[in-house]
Amino acid sequence: MRFRLKAFGLHLVGSASLLTLTVGGIYAGWYRWPGWYLTGMRHIALLVAAIDLALGPLLTLVVASPGKPRRELARDIGIIVAVQLCALVYGSVTLWRGRPLYYALTTNELEMVQASDISSSERALGRRDNPLLAPTWHSLPRWVWAPLPADKQARQKVIRSMIFARVDVTQMPRYFKPWNEASAMLRKHLSRVSDQTIFSKAERQVLEAKMARLGVPPDQPDTILLTGRGIPLLAVFDPASLRLAAVLAPH
Repeated sequence: MRFRLKAFGLHLVGSASLLTLTVGGIYAGWYRWPGWYLTGMRHIALLVAAIDLALGPLLTLVVASPGKPRRELARDIGIIVAVQLCALVYGSVTLWRGRPLYYALTTNELEMVQASDISSSERALGRRDNPLLAPTWHSLPRWVWAPLPADKQARQKVIRSMIFARVDVTQMPRYFKPWNEASAMLRKHLSRVSDQTIFSKAERQVLEAKMARLGVPPDQPDTILLTGRGIPLLAVFDPASLRLAAVLAPH
């Protein structure tokens, strides 16, 4: 039994170290709050963790018999490790493709934009027309303004794309503008918590209580929705400086 437990412990430590380096690195760079919440990637991380930290070491505990020939034992553990690596690669690639790249102010809300939302052609156009805000492989999440283009023909083309191809301006980095240019638009669309009817009455009360604890007045127009693939969040701004004060969940 001691031999089995030793093999189990070594396998668990190795699996945990590799998982922490890969998934932990992606999380630290791109998925910090509110990215992890808005992408809905928790099930992917849980699946990878279940295979790498539970199933793999447990199978090693089962097959690691001290009486088994070493060549056969190495083969069995090698198969287990190969399955683990496939799961880790799948999870890491999925997390990488879904990593948040932007929090973009659109017409009346903030929207999280993931790497998978932006096509390769739009990336190329962004690098050509707007290189400072175009995404690169190492881009960390940025706050940007994504207005419709000022040019009438370009605006009509984007609107047609939104209607027929379902490609929004938030998926077109060539039109992005720096966050500090969005002040007037942001101020225009800030509203009170009580006006955020997408949340239930109970959720609004939770949000108001959280804002009160932060010292932010809940009865002033200082909030805007922050949307993604999960339940929307509430972004709270200081109404005077427009500095982001908090991003709050309605529960």
